[in-house]
Amino acid sequence: AGGTMAAVRDVEIDPEGTFKYILVRLQRPGGGEQRDIVRGTKAAEFHNHIFEKVNPEMEKLGYECKCLGGGKIDHNSKDKKIRVFGLSTGYGKADHSVTVEILKKVYTDYEITWSDDKK
Repeated sequence: AGGTMAAVRDVEIDPEGTFKYILVRLQRPGGGEQRDIVRGTKAAEFHNHIFEKVNPEMEKLGYECKCLGGGKIDHNSKDKKIRVFGLSTGYGKADHSVTVEILKKVYTDYEITWSDDKK
């Protein structure tokens, strides 16, 4: 195993709608390289469904994964707006400010905001 971390996309989220997301920390076993990624999809009924999909994919690449928390993303591609909010019952609330910084790397021309609102 062992691709480069650059091979892992910072963000994989649905192009439209409101859905659950998680913030995941990837780390090489034994420390060293680490980075955080954002994953979210409508297909996931619960936050752990997203993690259960991401974890084996990343293990194949040689990373350990840790879920740093979750929330929801409201993605409006027409207006180029993303709103990050809410929390995960199982994993707790992700640091949405970190999530926003990661999203900004990919959605450079979007207005991206976050809040601790539940809805």
